[in-house]
Amino acid sequence: MNSSSADVVICGAGIAGIATAYHLAVRHGIRDIVLVDERAPLSLTSDKSTECYRNWWPGPDDAMASLMNRSIDLMEELAAESNNIFHLNRRGYLFATADPQRLATFEHAAAEATRLGAGPTRFHNGQPGEAAYQAAPATGFNQQPNGADLIRDPALIRRRFPYLSEQTVALLHARRCGWFSAQQLGMYLLERARDCGVRLIRARVSAVELVGGQVQAVRLDQPYAATTLTTRTFVNAAGPLLTDVGRMLGVDLPLFSELHIKVAFNDYLGVVPRDAPLVIWADPTPLVWADDERAAINDSQDMQWLLHTFPAGVHTRPEGGADSTTLLILWTYDLTPVTPVWPFSYDPHYPEIALRGLAVMIPGLQAYFDHIPAPVIDGGYYTKTRENRPLIGPLPVKGAYVIGALSGFGLMAACAAGELLAAYIAGGALPPYAPAFALNRYDDPAYRALLDNWGESWQL
Repeated sequence: MNSSSADVVICGAGIAGIATAYHLAVRHGIRDIVLVDERAPLSLTSDKSTECYRNWWPGPDDAMASLMNRSIDLMEELAAESNNIFHLNRRGYLFATADPQRLATFEHAAAEATRLGAGPTRFHNGQPGEAAYQAAPATGFNQQPNGADLIRDPALIRRRFPYLSEQTVALLHARRCGWFSAQQLGMYLLERARDCGVRLIRARVSAVELVGGQVQAVRLDQPYAATTLTTRTFVNAAGPLLTDVGRMLGVDLPLFSELHIKVAFNDYLGVVPRDAPLVIWADPTPLVWADDERAAINDSQDMQWLLHTFPAGVHTRPEGGADSTTLLILWTYDLTPVTPVWPFSYDPHYPEIALRGLAVMIPGLQAYFDHIPAPVIDGGYYTKTRENRPLIGPLPVKGAYVIGALSGFGLMAACAAGELLAAYIAGGALPPYAPAFALNRYDDPAYRALLDNWGESWQL
């Protein structure tokens, strides 16, 4: 068995582990850092996302909005210094509804987001004296408004978003939101970290050795050898495998996972403009069926569930440049907790369900119903805490830390999450939101009581 040493060993070379290594090496000057992963970097779940970001987060406090605003600040800094190598844009998230009663929900969401730090709300009701609506450009992120635009003017809706259902009565355009290339961002952070001495080892962490309750060493298994890395600092950044790695430390992490599937669909008819924002339908949604299809489905007990109304939240965005025809479609209507396995399986009806649900919001997609282009299916696991907030900070084992439970927001949160964990490890100043993400929050009786009444602030 080979032996070596490192100041810090990070288990997991996904976006969370890479961001932590970047901040430790590049911004804190710690040179002897080892990233360990049995897979290629950014390949387990970090490359399975919609690659979107937002500062639009619910309460009950401003912790999530503050974390995301900080992460977006950092991404914009990195974009500026790299000539925007990862194609950060700020097209926004466009929530749409055909339900007049949902307008009050939109107004509440906008007021809450403003209170929590997302920025001001501008109203567009078609009345004289209102500020003009500023459309989001397809590329770039500079000189764009913060906050949101709440649009109730039918003429403005039809003029700016003619592909949406004519039943659309209101739009909520959250503005400090958009997307970027996850692989380009992750590799940029990794190369910067490697330039500062970070090593990447392809291996599996098989054990963490403790002496007197302190991390002492990490055992790595490779195809033809085993290595022991002596270290006093170990980071669990294992994504969907956080729980398994936590057990190596004798720590039971309060986590569960959901499977989220993504469809890449060939919109060769150009139904959705290539400069569209991320568009989200805020209404519960029955699928679009022809009368004969509905009758046939109703005759089959096994298929009748396809006639039910599905949850809100089907969404889409263009993928690729102006010459691309790819749409990404996502709709997680089944949130049953699962045990992560690879390769994962999925409902074979999912691509058609997602397309038919999306056609409620974008009726032009019905043109594909008779001959649906073969989709490309991808996806991964959202690993979550009960209240869907991350775990970032020390574990109850000296020298052990965790960064994870980043659910569906790992890419957008990674820069600030890695910065926060690096501050813990390097002894830097902690931001005010740090306690909201520490594992020991669950030791606080007041926090446990809050969890029992957490509820759901409006969020899609």
